[in-house]
Amino acid sequence: MKKRHLLPVAAATAAAAAYGCSGKTDEKPNVIIILADDLGCGDVSALGSTVLETPNLDRMCQEGLNLTDGHSTAPTSTPSRYSLMTGLYPWRNRDAEILAGDANLLIREDQPTIAQMMKDAGYATAAIGKWHLGLGKGEIDWNKEISPNPGSIGFDYSYIIAATVDRVPTVYVENGKVPGLDPSDPLYVNYKENFPGEPTALTHPELMRMKWSDGHNCSVVNGIPRIGYQKGGRSAYWNDEEMADVFLEKVKGFISENNDRPFFLYYGLHQPHVPRTPHPRFAGKSGMGPRGDAVIEADWCVGQLLDYLDETGLSENTIVIFSSDNGPVLDDGYADEAAEKWGDLTPALPYRGGKYSLYDGGTHVPF
Repeated sequence: MKKRHLLPVAAATAAAAAYGCSGKTDEKPNVIIILADDLGCGDVSALGSTVLETPNLDRMCQEGLNLTDGHSTAPTSTPSRYSLMTGLYPWRNRDAEILAGDANLLIREDQPTIAQMMKDAGYATAAIGKWHLGLGKGEIDWNKEISPNPGSIGFDYSYIIAATVDRVPTVYVENGKVPGLDPSDPLYVNYKENFPGEPTALTHPELMRMKWSDGHNCSVVNGIPRIGYQKGGRSAYWNDEEMADVFLEKVKGFISENNDRPFFLYYGLHQPHVPRTPHPRFAGKSGMGPRGDAVIEADWCVGQLLDYLDETGLSENTIVIFSSDNGPVLDDGYADEAAEKWGDLTPALPYRGGKYSLYDGGTHVPF
């Protein structure tokens, strides 16, 4: 197997930028950051999981470096992603908290970012997957081009979900635009009140195919109750079970289009964040319920990317970094039996706490 080099984020990007300044364009390494969503150290078999098998993450540990004291800067999503993009601790920005799906871009357009640094060093740049750093300025019109967007802070290309899978809007955003929208059925989003006459999980529980346990009782999309209210835009709705495949296709497309120049890719996995809706290929395969199935789906995504780098001959000159935005959580608002399946075990193994926690499990992540 080919050997890949995994380095801390700062070291990797600094090395890439140094290559860019040297003028030796044939030596510039590609850089890919894969960021899982709510994955714990106890979810990875190479790190000690006794209930899940993650052969592709294990492969990264075996072929590269396993950094056993890796930490995110916060035990929740938006703050830690803010740090990854800017290099700043999140408490330097009082707005760096868990954002709603219609929140404005958290990062200033004139703020230095990892993407802008790589772009200035001659790299093609892309953000694909979960974003959760806000979009636009002021009230967002989802039916027009949204600006600012990832392109405003250094990304040449972006194909993202605006926030989280459990929040509206349940649409993709490509370079600031929602693909597939029907002008005759415009999309509206509101986080303060529902739209008149629109059903919710509370008023129409029969619409749900997944039960909520806390907080997720607003609009029901694809049979799943979400946070926030949404109306219209049905032609653009994502298919929850197909999301991993959609993002992976976009990742391969970006790499293919830029295989003749250095590239920087931020690949934000949406697993195993709630709602856990793995593709039918993975449903029931882990023996640990939907959360376990989502973990093995995420592991498969990593393997597909590594294999693609091998197939295209790019792996020898590509730095691949894998981590998670924060520690794990079991019941995070849906009754999917995650807590029951894990029992006395914890996916934060061997650490105490998890997502939202100040204990070690909140920020100690696979790296």
